[in-house]
Amino acid sequence: MKIAEVLSQYPDRLWRLAKQAGVTHAVARLPVQADGTPSYEYMDLLHMKQRFDDFGFKLEVIEPGLDAQMHRMKLGIEGRDEDIALCQQLIRNMGALDIPVFCYNFMAGFNWLRTSVSTPTRGGALVTSYNHALMKDAPLTPAGIVPEERLWDNLQYFLERVIPVAEASNVKLALHPDDPPVSPIQGISRIITSPAALKRAINLVPSANSGVTLCQGSLAAAGADIPHEILELGKAGKIFFVHFRDIRGQAHAFSETFHDDGQTDMYAAVKAYTTVAFDGPVRIDHVPTMDGENNREPGYGEVGRLFALGYLKGLLEAAEYEKKS
Repeated sequence: MKIAEVLSQYPDRLWRLAKQAGVTHAVARLPVQADGTPSYEYMDLLHMKQRFDDFGFKLEVIEPGLDAQMHRMKLGIEGRDEDIALCQQLIRNMGALDIPVFCYNFMAGFNWLRTSVSTPTRGGALVTSYNHALMKDAPLTPAGIVPEERLWDNLQYFLERVIPVAEASNVKLALHPDDPPVSPIQGISRIITSPAALKRAINLVPSANSGVTLCQGSLAAAGADIPHEILELGKAGKIFFVHFRDIRGQAHAFSETFHDDGQTDMYAAVKAYTTVAFDGPVRIDHVPTMDGENNREPGYGEVGRLFALGYLKGLLEAAEYEKKS
C-alpha cells in the first residue's frame, strides 16, 4: 500500500505533519487559479506536481473538490459535453505528467451529504452523521425529479467518451460509491448505492482502466461485508484507490467514527488488502474533529488524521507480519 494524504496545493503544516507521520504519496484537488476556479491546464498541474516532488511526496491521485464535480454531465443537461471535454483534457494532462489515478463519483447535484457535522463521539470529539428522516421534507433542487435510469444512461454516455482517453493516457478511473448510499435525496436519485451497483457501473464500458475507489465507509453504510468486497474486487484487479474510514449504523441513519471504533473489522480489511497484494494508494478519510480544533472543515482535522495514520500503519505492519509467519 502507498500511504497517502489529501493535501492542499501549497506546502503547509499538514504537509509537514504528514511527512513526519510517514506519508509518502499525495492526493490533490485540482489546482486553483487566481480567480478561485479550478484549472485543468498542463502547466498548473505540472507546477503543483513539482511542489509535491520537491517536498518528497509522489502525487498519485487527482480527486477534484466541490467546485469541479461535473454536475451538468451527471444530470445530462446543457453543458455536459463541455464538462466531459474538460475531464478528457485533465486525463490527458495527468497521463503526460505520470499522475496515475483519477477519482470521480456520480453523485449528481451535490456531493457527499450529512445532516449533522457536530455529532459528539468518544471524549467529546465531533463527527459527521446522517439521518434520512431529517431529509424527508427537504425541497427539491432546481434539477427537479431525476430518475435512476437517466443517471445510468448519463454514466454510460460519460464512460464511452472518457475511457478511451484514459486508456490512451494510461490513467486509471476510480469510481467512488455514493455517500450516503440512499436514493433519492431531494428528488435526485443516487445510483452507486451498493457493491452490486458499483460493479455494474464499472462494467458498463469494460476496460482495464475502469475500477473503483473502495470507500470503506460508504460501502459499510450500504451494509457491505468490507473484507469480502476487498477480496472480490482486489482479485479482479479493480481497486485503484482506498478511502480508509468507518461508521456505525446503516444507510438511512449512521454516524462516522474513530477508525478503531466503527462496525468494520479493520484488521480483517487490512489483511484482505495484503492478501490481494494491493499496491495502490490509501488515504485516511473523514476523521473526528478533536480537542482544540475548530471543526470548520468537518472530517478533515489534523489531529484525527495523525491518530488514524498511526492506526493504519500499525494494522499494516501486523498484517504483513502475519502474512510472513
